[in-house]
Parts: sequence; C-alpha cells; structure tokens
Amino acid sequence: MFQTSTDSPLPRIVIVGGGAGGLELATRLGDTLGRRRQADITLIERGRSHLWKPLLHQAAAGTLGIDDNELNYLAQSTWHHFKYRLGAMDGLDRAHREVLVAPTLDETGREIVPRRRIGYDILVIAVGSQNNDFGTPGAAEHAIALDTPEDSRRFHRRLVNACIAANTQVEPLRPEQLKVVAIGAGATGVELVAELHNSTRVLAAYGLDRIDPERDVRLSLVEAAPRILPALPERLSAAAAGELAKLGVQMHTGKRVTEVTATGVHTADGDFLPAELVVWAAGVKAPDFLRDIDGLETNRINQLVVRPTLQTSRDDAIYALGDCAACVWEGHAGNVPPRAQAAHQQASLIARQITRQLQGKPLLTFHYRDFGSLVSLGEHSTVGNLMGGLSKGSMFIEGHFARFIYWLLYRMHLHALHGFWKTAFLTLARMISRTTEPRIKLH
Repeated sequence: MFQTSTDSPLPRIVIVGGGAGGLELATRLGDTLGRRRQADITLIERGRSHLWKPLLHQAAAGTLGIDDNELNYLAQSTWHHFKYRLGAMDGLDRAHREVLVAPTLDETGREIVPRRRIGYDILVIAVGSQNNDFGTPGAAEHAIALDTPEDSRRFHRRLVNACIAANTQVEPLRPEQLKVVAIGAGATGVELVAELHNSTRVLAAYGLDRIDPERDVRLSLVEAAPRILPALPERLSAAAAGELAKLGVQMHTGKRVTEVTATGVHTADGDFLPAELVVWAAGVKAPDFLRDIDGLETNRINQLVVRPTLQTSRDDAIYALGDCAACVWEGHAGNVPPRAQAAHQQASLIARQITRQLQGKPLLTFHYRDFGSLVSLGEHSTVGNLMGGLSKGSMFIEGHFARFIYWLLYRMHLHALHGFWKTAFLTLARMISRTTEPRIKLH
C-alpha cells in the first residue's frame, strides 16, 4: 500500500504544467480522487489561463480570439476539486520530495508570490516544450516563437501595426515591409502561413485601402529538410505544398538559417530573405531547467527519460508526460512524437496509474496509438491521414471531412475539461457570437 508523507492526511499529488495533458490530468484526478477526498491535488502553472497550444497560430493570425477561448485555471480548479498555484518550477528536491517554485513578479517587477517549496508524494511533470533556435545568431532578438498565448498576442499586434503603418506612409514600402518568414515548415509553420494568407486579406478589407495583399504581402517558409512537413507522410506533405503554392506561399526547402536580423533571414547558401516579421517554428526542446534536474535522467533536448509506466527512469514517485517526456515508441525507432494526442493518451493512463499506485496495485504499460495527423490550411483546406482503428494502415483525407475532424479534435479536448453539456453550450455560444464580430481580431 502507498504510504503518504507525515505532514498531510492525504496523498499529495502535484502536477507541474497546465498544458493539454497536465490540465486534463488535474481535472480528471480532481473529479475522482479530489472530489472524494482521497487525495490532495495541486496544479502548479506559471500562466493564469489555458489555451490549447494547436490554436496559437490562429491567435497569432487574428482568426481566433484568445480571450474567447482561454480557460481560467483558478475557476477550473474550483469547479473540479483541485488546487491551482501560480508559479514556475525551477528546481527539484527529491530527498525531501519538494518542488522548487520561482517567485512570481508583476509587469513592474514587483513580487506577487515569493519563492517557495511545495511538497509532494507523487509528482507529475508536464511542462511541455519550447521552440529550439539552436543558438542561431539573432533568433532570440528578432524572431517570435509561438510557445505561449502572449507570443501570439505579440505577433498579432506587430502584424496589425505593420499593416496600419504601411497603409499610412507616403514613401514606397521598404524591401522587408509586409513580408513574413516562418522558419520551420512543420505543422506550426505551415498552418501559420496558410492562416496569414486569409487574415491579411481580411485585415486589408477593413479600411486599409492602400494595401494590396496580392502585391504587397509576401509569405515564406524556410525548411532545412528536403520537403515541408518532414515528420509526416510524404503524400500529406505533397498535398499541403500544392495548397500553399496555390496561395502564393514561397517555400524554401533544403535551406538552413544562419542568422536572423531586424530586416530578414540569412541562409547557409548565401540567400537573404527580407522580412518584417519572423516566426521561429523549427525544432523543439523541453525547458532548460529540466536538464539533469536533481539526478533525473534526461536526453539531449532536456526531456525526462521515462519507463513504459511513464515513471521517470530513476524515481518511481515522479511521472512525466507530453512533450517533456522521452517515451520509447514500441515498434518504432524513435520516441513517442510531441503531439497533443500523445499528451492526452498519457494523461489518461497516468490518472489510472496514480489510482493503482495509491491502492498498491501493479502499474500498467503505456501503448501509444497513432491516430494520424491533420494540418489545417486555414479556410482553404485541411489535409491529413487517419490511422489506427479507423482504417487499416493509413487513410489520406482532405477537404470538408478533414476540416471537420480537425474541428472535432479541439472539442474532444474541451470535453475532457468540461464534459459534454458545457462543451456543447460553449460551442453553440461561440457560433452565435461570431455572427456579431469582425472576421478577424483587429487590435
């Protein structure tokens, strides 16, 4: 039987990170163990609200309002019987089973919450990943990585300001003006440029009559691999490339970025791509503070190495899930890919694992099921492949059916957080409210 620590009458389960997997796990455990007073559930998260990460490119383009789609952690914790603690993990004390949490500061630098330690009996680390610029000169200063809702807000503000400035100036446009380069042609980069093709044209239609999007706006993708979407099946990549070509997106494959400046991007073969806005969407890594944290095993991109039970390789009391976990994908050469569906499946299993651990039962083994990949190309198209129980092997899909499946994925995430009826009412309310709003966010 699992033994609790002496300073709490209930087992203390601490989840660090309120992304898709972490928040779903906290909600599920709160609705079961927390509601029944069988465990004390705490979520530690540096942000105050949650937005499903696959939506960040839409928020950056302005086709989705963050305020209308984010979820407040404090409210969710109250509704679902867990505690929310504002703060960012920056260390670990395994000997005393404590998470080290950095102080939280406001916009002026004043301390809101002091540095503190939060004790645990079972710890789940679900801090996700961030873009990896590989130390490329100028990337940190001049490129925006869409890791957080604030990154999306910042990009959108700069996009709107760039369009307003171009519309009001009397001199000709500079070479880089109204040009956007996305570095990395994975799902984020591809979906962003497709979304921007639509949003820039809608934005210009709202009174910016001196901007001709067909003439003035240029969207480019830069990818070091030989094709876009290199991690996905070749047929899916070819279909997406065909759709982007129809939109006029310039695709530069087989090019490695060597420097990002205030006016554009340099590549290893000597090319220079002018750009007013640069998005870095190439490569991911787990947060740097995880590297060999208090003796836990990590890989070269800071992911925590986990066993098939999703427990870390060197500590049975610590689990990891999602993008920050290096979990072997059985039957494949690499690890489970960093996708929302993997985090969802791992959160579901860890909820069962914790219950079994508390009851002294043997733990289960994680088996990742790949249901395929979908890439949204804005209002123009969606392409993808379905796998697993829906077809034998892989089934290529596109068009309206693919768009419906893509739309359904987000509703499945909402269902995990809210249940059926609240998700249905939220969806209906959002459909009604959109009829009274501009087609894109204009500020």
